[in-house]
Amino acid sequence: MSEQEREELRGIVRRLSGSSQKVRRANILLQADADGPAWTDKQIAQAYHCRSKTVENVRQRLVERGFRETLDGKRREAAPRQKVLDGKQEAKVIATRLGPPPSGYANWTLRLLARKVVELEIVESVSHQTVMRTLKKTE
Repeated sequence: MSEQEREELRGIVRRLSGSSQKVRRANILLQADADGPAWTDKQIAQAYHCRSKTVENVRQRLVERGFRETLDGKRREAAPRQKVLDGKQEAKVIATRLGPPPSGYANWTLRLLARKVVELEIVESVSHQTVMRTLKKTE
């Protein structure tokens, strides 16, 4: 590791900046540094209350993927779930909400709005929770 990388790791550990995983990885990298303490995987695992395999994985990631990805972790390429509504559909939901409620109702409810959105064939199916999140973004 370069001196600049060591300084960054020391700063993270000193300030406890970032997630707990990031701080743990910084500690592991500092102790595993060949030009530093050069602790064994077992010593590091005992000191930071993790498995030896965790230490091995951090070292391997450093070699294979580099310093930045090892420290920060791998970024997701896509969201864990696809969005139910795209921008145009969200706009239609909001426009429907701003219009008058169906006859017999004083106000829109989330469930009523979700049923209306499906009835208008804006989407095939949608939950009232999705409608709530869509409307909440606009407030």
